[in-house]
Amino acid sequence: MCGIAGIYASSYYKHDEILNKMIEVMNHRGPDANGSWSDPKNNLSFCHTRLSILDLSPAGSQPMTSKNNNLVITFNGEIYNHMDIRSELKKEQNDIVWQGHSDTETLLAAIQHWGIEHALNMCVGMFAFALWDKKNKKLTIARDRFGEKPLYYGWIGSKHNKSFIFASELKAIKEHPDFNAIISKESLAQYLRFLYVPAPRSIYRNIYKLEPGSMLTLTKDHLFEPPDNIPKAGIKHRGVDIYQWWNIEEKIKKSSQKIILSEKEALHKTEKTLINAIQLQSIADVPLGAFLSGGIDSSLIVALMQSIRSNPVSTYTIGFEEADFDESVFAKKVAKHLGTDHNEMRVTSSMAMDVIPKLPELYDEPFADSSQIPTHLVCKAARQDVTVALSGDAGDELFAGYNRYLWGDRVWEIIKWIPMPMRQIIGKLMTSLPESSLNNIGSYLRLDQKDDGINRLSEKIYKLGDKLKTVSDVDSMYKSLVSEWANPLEVMLNDNSYKLEEPLSKLEESLLSKSIENVPSRMMLLDTITYLPDDILCKVDRAAMGCSLETRVPFLDHRVATTAWQLPNNMKIRNNKGKWILREILYKYVPRDLIERPKSGFALPISNWLRGPLRSWAEELLDEHRLLEEGYFNADVVRKVWLEHLERKKDNVHKLWSILMFQSWLDNQ
Repeated sequence: MCGIAGIYASSYYKHDEILNKMIEVMNHRGPDANGSWSDPKNNLSFCHTRLSILDLSPAGSQPMTSKNNNLVITFNGEIYNHMDIRSELKKEQNDIVWQGHSDTETLLAAIQHWGIEHALNMCVGMFAFALWDKKNKKLTIARDRFGEKPLYYGWIGSKHNKSFIFASELKAIKEHPDFNAIISKESLAQYLRFLYVPAPRSIYRNIYKLEPGSMLTLTKDHLFEPPDNIPKAGIKHRGVDIYQWWNIEEKIKKSSQKIILSEKEALHKTEKTLINAIQLQSIADVPLGAFLSGGIDSSLIVALMQSIRSNPVSTYTIGFEEADFDESVFAKKVAKHLGTDHNEMRVTSSMAMDVIPKLPELYDEPFADSSQIPTHLVCKAARQDVTVALSGDAGDELFAGYNRYLWGDRVWEIIKWIPMPMRQIIGKLMTSLPESSLNNIGSYLRLDQKDDGINRLSEKIYKLGDKLKTVSDVDSMYKSLVSEWANPLEVMLNDNSYKLEEPLSKLEESLLSKSIENVPSRMMLLDTITYLPDDILCKVDRAAMGCSLETRVPFLDHRVATTAWQLPNNMKIRNNKGKWILREILYKYVPRDLIERPKSGFALPISNWLRGPLRSWAEELLDEHRLLEEGYFNADVVRKVWLEHLERKKDNVHKLWSILMFQSWLDNQ
C-alpha cells in the first residue's frame, strides 16, 4: 500500500520542492521508500511513498516506466491476480521479460498491451493510480471498482498559473503553495446529513474525489479549463472526460437476471468464491493477519482463512472497559475454537480519548463515524506484528446485515396508514422518554436478550422516533435512517451572500435504485454506492494507513459481490435475520451458539463521555462566541442540542459528534 500524488501545470515552478513536501506528509502511507518522476518539458510530476508488500526489492520501486518507455505510473493498491495476468500476457507475448515480481510492473505491461480499460477489467484488486502517456500527452487517473483506495483531485492557482493536482490524501494537495482552503458549504451540508462528505465532493471548493470505478482523462489542451459544475462519472464536462470503466449499477442489473435459485448451489458458490478471494488476498511478502470481532463477517473470513492454512492465523481484536460495548469475549471464544494465534488489546477510556485529537490529521476532512476510534486502535494493535490484515467489511451491504434491511419496509407498511400529524406526535413521544425508561422497557420485554435482539435500544428508538416526524414514503424513510441532521441547513449559519441549498446526493440520483421494487435490495444498492465507499472504506483506509497497515477486504472481490447480487433475498434475509447464507457457511466451522447474539457494531460510549471526561473539550469547541465568530453554525441550535444531551433529555451524541468533529478539524486547519 502506498501514497501517490502529482502535479500537471502551466509551468514547472517549484515542482521538486512541492513533491518533497507531499511525500513527507504522506510518509505514513509508505514509510519503506519514496520516489519521484518529472517531465519538465510538459510541466508534469509524480511522486510515490511505498509500503512494500510484493517484491520488496528496488524492482518494485515507483514511479515506474513501461518497457517501451511510453507509460509512467504512480500506483497505490494491490492487484491480487497479477500473476494470472502475467500468464495471459505470456501467451500473447512470448518474448516478454520481467524485471521483478511486483503487481505494478504487471499492470503497466497489461495497459501497454491491451489498453487501460481492458487491463483494469482483468484486474482483481484495489487501487488508485495516475498514468502518463508520453506519446499522446495524456494524463489518466483511475480508481478501483468499489472505492477501497482514495483519490482526490482538483484545480488550483490563478488564471495564468493553473495546476491540476491529485493525491491519495488531501493533506498532500494542501502542500501546494497555490492551494486555497475555501470550505464548500454545500459539502458541509452533506457532511452534517451523512457524517461524511460524499463523493464526488470534498470539503473544499474545486477539490473532488474520483468516484469508484471511474477514470478521468486530461490533455494539455484542456488543462486550464476546470469543469463548469461538479464533475461526475458518466457526464460530459468542459475539458474533462470522466468515464465509468466499471459501472456497479449495470453489474447489479445484469446479475439480477441470473438469479441462483438452488440453495445448495448458492451455498457452494458463495463459499468457493470467498475462499478463492481469501487465497488471493493472502499473498504477501510480509507478515499477514486478520481482524476478528467475533461477529459473522470477520469470523467467516478468519474461519475460511484458517481452513486453507497449515499454521495459525494471527487474529486481532480490542476489548473495552465498558461491558455494554465489549465484544472481545466473543472474539476470544471464536479464536479458541478455530485455533488462531489470537491477540487482544484492552482499551481504557483514556486510551480511546487520546486518539480524538489525532482524528483531524488522520482523516483530512470532517468525518464523524465514531467507530473511527476503535478501528484505528485495532489497526495499531495489529501493526505491531503484521503489515497486512484482512477484514470482514462489506458483508453487511452485500448480504443484508443492517437492521434497516430487516424492518425498514415493514415499519413503513405500518406507519404509512397513520396521518402525518399523528405520526409526528408518536415520534415526539418516542424521543421524549428518558434513556433509562426506554432501556428498562426493552429489558422488561426481553428485546435485548433474544438472538435477534437489539443492543443500545434507547439510541435506536430515539433515532426512529426522530425520523417518524418527517418521512413521507419508504425512500424518504431510508434517507432519514442514513441521515443524522434531517435538515442540515437549520444548523448552518448562512451569510446570505448567495442562496445556500443542500445538493442532491446519489440517493436521489441513482436511476437503477428507482427500478428495484424490493425495498431491502434497493437499500443495499444505495448503501453500496454511498455509505460503503465514503464511510466504511474511508474509515478503514485512514485508520490503517495512519499506522502503515494495509487492509484487504475479501468481500469486495468483485466476483464475490457478483455472487451476492445473484442471490434472492430469502437467501440473505430469513427468520427476521440478515446474512442467512453467510451464517450457514460459518456454522460449518464455528458452533452456532458462539455467533448468535444481538448485533452491536463497533461502538464506544461517547454519549456518556461527552457528559463526563470529554465535557470540557466539547464545551470549548461548542462555545457560543466561537461559533458566532467562525460563522459556520447557528449557535442557538447547537447549544440547544448540547444542553438537551447534558440534561439527559435526549441522546444527541451523533448530532453533537458531527459538530465536534468539524470544529476539531477546523482547529487543525
